[in-house]
Amino acid sequence: MFSDASTVINVDIENEMKKSFLDYSMSVIVSRALPDVRDGLKPVHRRILYTLYENGLGPDKAYRKCADTVGSVLGRYHPHGDASVYDAMVRLAQDFSMRYPLVDGHGNFGSVDGDPAAAYRYTESRMSRISTSMLTDIDKDTVDFTSNYDDRLKEPVVLPSRYPNLLVNGSTGIAVGMATNIPPHNLGEVIDGVCCLIDNPDATLEELMEHIKGPDFPTGGVIMGRSGIRAAYATGRGKITLRAKTEIEEHKNGRERIVVHEIPYMVNKARLIENIADLVKDKRVDQISDLRDESDRDGMRIVIELKKDANAQVVLNQLFSYTQLQDTVGVIMLALVDGQPKVMGLKEILSHYIQFQEQVIARRTQFDLRKAEERSHILEGMKLVCDHTDEVIEIIRHSKDQPDAKVNLMERFGITDVQATAIVSMRLGQLSGMERIKIETELDGLYAKIAELQAILADEGKLLAIVKEEIQVIRQKYADPRRTEIQMVSGEVDIEDLIPVEDCVVTLTHFGYIKRQPVDTYKTQRRGGRGISGMARREEDFVEELFICSTHDYIMFFSNRGRVYRLKGYEIAESSRASKGINMINLLPLEKDEKITSMIRMSEFEEDSFLVMVTKQGVIKRTETSSYRNVRKGGLIAINLDEGDELAWVRQTDGQSQLIVATKNGMAIRFEEQDARALGRTARGVKAITLEEGDEVVGMAVVNEGEYLLTVSENGQGRKTFPDEYRIQSRGGKGIRNYYTDKNGPVAGVLMVNDEDDIFVISEDGVIIRTNVAEIAQQSRYGGGVRVMRIQEDNKVVALARAPKEVDSAEEAEPQEAEGESPAAQEPSTEE
Repeated sequence: MFSDASTVINVDIENEMKKSFLDYSMSVIVSRALPDVRDGLKPVHRRILYTLYENGLGPDKAYRKCADTVGSVLGRYHPHGDASVYDAMVRLAQDFSMRYPLVDGHGNFGSVDGDPAAAYRYTESRMSRISTSMLTDIDKDTVDFTSNYDDRLKEPVVLPSRYPNLLVNGSTGIAVGMATNIPPHNLGEVIDGVCCLIDNPDATLEELMEHIKGPDFPTGGVIMGRSGIRAAYATGRGKITLRAKTEIEEHKNGRERIVVHEIPYMVNKARLIENIADLVKDKRVDQISDLRDESDRDGMRIVIELKKDANAQVVLNQLFSYTQLQDTVGVIMLALVDGQPKVMGLKEILSHYIQFQEQVIARRTQFDLRKAEERSHILEGMKLVCDHTDEVIEIIRHSKDQPDAKVNLMERFGITDVQATAIVSMRLGQLSGMERIKIETELDGLYAKIAELQAILADEGKLLAIVKEEIQVIRQKYADPRRTEIQMVSGEVDIEDLIPVEDCVVTLTHFGYIKRQPVDTYKTQRRGGRGISGMARREEDFVEELFICSTHDYIMFFSNRGRVYRLKGYEIAESSRASKGINMINLLPLEKDEKITSMIRMSEFEEDSFLVMVTKQGVIKRTETSSYRNVRKGGLIAINLDEGDELAWVRQTDGQSQLIVATKNGMAIRFEEQDARALGRTARGVKAITLEEGDEVVGMAVVNEGEYLLTVSENGQGRKTFPDEYRIQSRGGKGIRNYYTDKNGPVAGVLMVNDEDDIFVISEDGVIIRTNVAEIAQQSRYGGGVRVMRIQEDNKVVALARAPKEVDSAEEAEPQEAEGESPAAQEPSTEE
């Protein structure tokens, strides 16, 4: 029953629910879960920092109990639960959560293992050094203030934030119907991006990404590929694949271990180790013998011991697939712009920040101008006293009180109330001559300052110059090196414009390790030298393939099973000279026991060019290059092989060339390539040379006018011979004698070279020497050659490669040992 005074209002429940839910969701979006694009903070974080500032807890002051700060935040600005405030404060203090922590914590603030922080009665905190830059000049009317929840106090709507905190520390939040996940970035890179955009407001995304490479997580790790970064920066949304930073160590007993030094951002280390242990227990990964956490104060170290004969790369790939050693970070660059949630790209976020900083500097300048004008106004009144001292004293003496004196002064001199108040408050000592000089000096300085401040406000260029200058000071104070590495991955054509075009050396080892290095890594040495160590290798590994290419060239990989794969040069990670490189199974989908036996550079897939392939059993196949234009991710069939045969050599030709095929036992045959008719991509091929029992093909060369056929034996002897000494025969014959192997050992390989070339000679123990062809004797095909590389006992030459001649002073240098210098090489032997 309702009384007569009661009023019943009928409402539609659907509309009421919509309205109420919309009000609730907007409250969560604006007042709780999303950061502001200007300072990158949510309200709770902003209130924590402002409370620390109000309480005077700067980085140079003593720590204070977190309970005190939490209580102050709750009582003044944030009427919610204490747990929400303390949890937010804890995160601001964790160096594994924040790229640049804003709170300096003292005590247990949790760990990367997921351990919780101690209760706030045990921990202490204060502002970190970089967080002071978040509040610089906040007392100079640089930002708006609003009433707190009970209209008792004023709190800032946004902090001045003198560096782009939204990008630098990132933000994560789940609102109603939307979420944000902005990864942290490197302070120095972001500030460089801001300066770039200030200098060139029309800068493209590519120009900004020259400075801001990508996210930089506090826990390090490796970002796989740039396409996700580019998508996030262009559209505000993207997916980034983040891997742990790992290293494969080898024991003296031949066993290997995987060592994890860094894990992906926000991954719980203890839970990660537990997941790996569960995989071993469930036999999903059966090559792990032991697992332990050796992390200490010096850094993270998770050791994964492997069983004997286990392939560390295979195990590592399994762990990347099954555990959070590889994690996906979904980027949603959502923030509040003028109180409204908006998804933005990199340039838009930086533009909003620059506009905000322009306003901050303008408001600070206006504040300083106002203060300077007020001070000069008072000084002008005080100067008046000094000019009319006796009259002013007489007026004040004959006034009945101070208010009367002010009125009389204002009537006599036409001054303002403010000036009159200052005059009647002056001490007699301020009427001295020295004080007058001080007043005049200060007044002159104020006039100059006022003119400067007015000029700044009248010129936007000067405002932006101040923004740039002051943000660069912050960069000098707080910038540090990038922690997260960014690696190229297969299939990212959209990043080619970010990759410089440069020549590089690509090497492939017997056990399938590939690496890319700058071409100037190997300096030219005199022939007969010992060379320099070209790689760090596991026992019994050696380099099989080496050639020069561009970072933008395609590299075709031909396997012993007759399949072909394709990568861009830049997709192979650049490594140091002593690095082992990366195993091919991490780049290509190779099957068990499948091995890359030949690589070839391919700039374009021309219609009138051919790929000529030769197998170890002497089968040759010629196919148009265009047949391999569309190589799938899983590879294509390049040649069908006989049982027991392997694809060994591949060369690119113009269709009108002559070929020389050489064998290990010193035979060679020269024939027209057209003798081998062009066949389809999956065909078997035809016979190139008839082999004697126990013999096999060791090389195939394309004859070029004016070049020599270089033959190098396994003993390091070599000679160059004119191709004319090899008469043209019909394909399929036994060939003619190329090299007498009795004295100098079996043939290691053959190459077509000229005197302007350098050659790389690679020994079985991984040592590489670069020698100019002009230093190698030209002999007939009956000659034994000269020493090209000094080979020790139980070692042999296994491969050679051709490179453009290097012009370097090192050409006249003494030969070097693999480690350090050695005595001069002995003179090579003469023709036999």
